[in-house]
Amino acid sequence: MPMQVILTQDVQNLGTAGELVSVKPGFGRNYLIPNGLAVSASVQNKQRLEHEKAVISRKVAKERAAAQSIADRLNGMTLQFERLVGDDEKMFGSVGARDITEQLKRANLEIDHRWVDLAQPVKALGKYEVPVRLAAGVVATLKFWVVGKEK
Repeated sequence: MPMQVILTQDVQNLGTAGELVSVKPGFGRNYLIPNGLAVSASVQNKQRLEHEKAVISRKVAKERAAAQSIADRLNGMTLQFERLVGDDEKMFGSVGARDITEQLKRANLEIDHRWVDLAQPVKALGKYEVPVRLAAGVVATLKFWVVGKEK
């Protein structure tokens, strides 16, 4: 028997904030409600839904504006990573999402490493572009170079 909840935040593959959705009871009771992503769809909560939609839409707009300002900074940024190279420009190590977020942190821009949409760590020298999926559905493109340095 599905459980109805009202989402308080956007949940990927489920719905947007303020939406009334049906979920499995365990998912709603054990994940969505305790993490503040949803409230149960009781009669009282359904009546408050209209008021909550306005509050939630303002909150989402504020998050989207903050995410857009971060995206603007990321779009204009180019990072450079130096990695040791051996014979035939064979790179030792790789550049992963955590490396990218560490370098962004040094540039006073903190994001979650899970937002960096890097399918696999970069293991070759060159120029790369990676999408960064920020909160509220804003996507930025981050450019970075991987250059070699001798031992």
